[in-house]
Amino acid sequence: MDLRTLDSDSSPDWTPSQLLDRLPGFDAVVCGPGPGSPLCDANVGAFKSLWTLPPERAVPVLGICLGFQSLVEHFGGGIRRLRRGLHGMVRDIDHVREPPADIFDGVPPFRATLYHSLCADVGQDAIPDPDWHAARWSSPAVAPDLVPLAWALEESDDASDSGERILMAVRHASRPLWGVQYHPESVCTEPAAHQVISNWFRQALEWNEAVGRQVDRSTECIDSLDPSTRLLPGLNAGHDLSAYRWWRDMQSGLARSGIRPGYACKTLRLPAGVETADVAEILGLGASDTIILDSSSTINGDPLARNSIIALDVDQALRIEYRVGDNYLTLQAPATSDRGEQECQRIHLGEDTFDPWSPWHVLSEFSRWRKTAEDEAQPSGFKGGLMGFVTYEMGISTVSPGLVAKDRGHCRPDICMAWVSKSIVLDHKAGLAYVQALTTPDWGGSWIDGVAETLQTSFARRHGESVGSSGSSSIVAMPVRSNEALLAAVRKGSGRLRFAVPDSDTYEQNVSRCQDAIRDGESYELCLTAQTTMIRPPGNDLPSHLRLRSVDGGPGSKAGTAPEEPSGHGTPWDLYRTLRRRQPAPFGCFIRMGGATIISSSPERFLKHDGQGLCSMRPMKGTVRKSEAVSTLAEAEKILHVPKEEAENLMIVDLVRHDLHAVCGAGSVTVPDLLRVEEFASVFQMSTVVEGQLPGGKLGTGSAAELEQGGLMAPLTGMDVLASALPPGSMTGAPKKRSCEILAGLETSERSVYSGVIGYLDAQGRGDWSVTIRTLFRWDDETAAGGEVWRIGAGGAVTTLSTPEDEREEMLTKLCGPLGVLRDVA
Repeated sequence: MDLRTLDSDSSPDWTPSQLLDRLPGFDAVVCGPGPGSPLCDANVGAFKSLWTLPPERAVPVLGICLGFQSLVEHFGGGIRRLRRGLHGMVRDIDHVREPPADIFDGVPPFRATLYHSLCADVGQDAIPDPDWHAARWSSPAVAPDLVPLAWALEESDDASDSGERILMAVRHASRPLWGVQYHPESVCTEPAAHQVISNWFRQALEWNEAVGRQVDRSTECIDSLDPSTRLLPGLNAGHDLSAYRWWRDMQSGLARSGIRPGYACKTLRLPAGVETADVAEILGLGASDTIILDSSSTINGDPLARNSIIALDVDQALRIEYRVGDNYLTLQAPATSDRGEQECQRIHLGEDTFDPWSPWHVLSEFSRWRKTAEDEAQPSGFKGGLMGFVTYEMGISTVSPGLVAKDRGHCRPDICMAWVSKSIVLDHKAGLAYVQALTTPDWGGSWIDGVAETLQTSFARRHGESVGSSGSSSIVAMPVRSNEALLAAVRKGSGRLRFAVPDSDTYEQNVSRCQDAIRDGESYELCLTAQTTMIRPPGNDLPSHLRLRSVDGGPGSKAGTAPEEPSGHGTPWDLYRTLRRRQPAPFGCFIRMGGATIISSSPERFLKHDGQGLCSMRPMKGTVRKSEAVSTLAEAEKILHVPKEEAENLMIVDLVRHDLHAVCGAGSVTVPDLLRVEEFASVFQMSTVVEGQLPGGKLGTGSAAELEQGGLMAPLTGMDVLASALPPGSMTGAPKKRSCEILAGLETSERSVYSGVIGYLDAQGRGDWSVTIRTLFRWDDETAAGGEVWRIGAGGAVTTLSTPEDEREEMLTKLCGPLGVLRDVA
């Protein structure tokens, strides 16, 4: 089946006449699901045109959610708010069973997911309870052309109230028009509901045949959803890229340096107890440009925390940066003894205007030209490649172009990547360290030998000593300290540290505003956030292990022992050491690059993909803080496996499935693990695993030479998935575009690094990206009152079942882990 789409928004790229001219090319039309109100013309867009088609131009239509409500409203029904919104709620669908059951013919009873706060009003509440059973299938007086096909009953907390009757499906008595209120595509809608869609399409084809409607297959269509014809938005497989300015700019200069690299590696035994931070200190990292992706929760037996990656010589690496709104992307290579002066190349993204997806096209091509062949004899995991961060603003710039202000008051990068050719991968499970490099024809190999010798010497010196952590299999966490005590302490301040914590009243008011938007049908769930700042006097950022080295000239003899938390000016490395110890996580990091310092203990994977095109996303929603009352997994499950928490997670799961479907295609997305509660150092979290298989087998199939020949675009890559799925749905709400727009009106500052992603795309097509949460960050160019400014973002998902007080507490729970580190160490 060929599916094609038409955006129905307030600024469509089509005219009503174009829509009517193209309808003869379709067997049938599905309209929906929203968001918005059927009473708002800007929300329903083209829907109304379908209800008013003359008989000779009629086409079968199925309205879903907003499309269903628009159908009912057009033919006489009313629209009102539900007593309580039902976003992410799963309910029994009571459908007609007696012949003729129409599109429900042969369909057994099923449960389906609802995403609505508005409902159709056809006078159902006026029918007395004794008459309801018989009257529910009759055409209502206010909408005599509509025939009810299904209902749901929302029970009331009031025992004297029989509940709220909610219309779930209708058909038009004489026209080929149907509608369902529930969402057939949701992962929690039972499979029996899929038969309803099959029945509808069969009836649509039968109607076409009965009235002699001929489908004109030659009619020009608007947009195809078949991922085999698409890559990143705006580009098609086999498209001639030479027409694009950015591609022509990439044919020379830095863009062509280091293509088709080789690979070299040396394997070392990693002694028990040696941690990622220990290895970094041995090699003298932590002061200049640094990228460390740290799976510190391996100490707890965390299955997600197998590998850590330490990038080396980052200050000498080729850098790629892009700022939202710029018409160019910058490649920079620092001055070195081999290269001489610093080099800089601008890749222009267009002539006068450009597609906002163009920066991703450049990154995709850059990676494709540097793809190395897979070798089963090589260790699995990262081999070298692009490492860095992407901001939240970069994500929303493609979801809703124009949402990011043109004048942002700074020139910070929204994409900041380094092409890492030298690195160390620590396989904590196997107890191995891989010292590796992406090689060039003049590669001598002495660098690997030198690094390996340094590590082996240090490991030998530490053999038998207590290094780093004990390797205990129990969850490591600091003693529980109440949020109230910590917040009182930071608000009081310590003289040299000045904190600004989100105002509780303002945050609660924003929660209420989110709920107003949800009740109006504008969103299902909104992930509201706020930022805390700390200002402190500038100080020396040189870590203690490097100060020791500079004094005694030794190779960091004390690097293997974690330093005590300082009482004075804690360096960024001190903050990192403390955060990773207090809140070990599978996706921690220490990054200094592009003017940013980022210290993270993120528990949430955003996207992982292998070289065969298997993609995995892992949204987290639902959090409870560890305490004396909630100290075990079983206790947390009782709290989190409730309708509110499960609905929060489910809404993001369905959004993530949609993101993957856009590039993987129908039938290629599965949910192998739904609504699982997991334990972390200071909280319990609910998460779900969503997987998708990219079409066409391996990522970027073909040799580098084949991909470059003629400038033809290769098959789908992991970069396509990353670009199309940003920003993380767990940080926006659903639907994504409208939710981002609503949040932009509530949050007073940029999220920046927070809510973005951190990770890598390696030279063999593998990628692993985490959501940037539980994070401290600083920009070098941001100062206040002569001091440096550190930021922490925190928030939570607001739904109709939220309370402002509970949402404030969830935000503070997530804030207080990183905040305590700043308070105690900075």
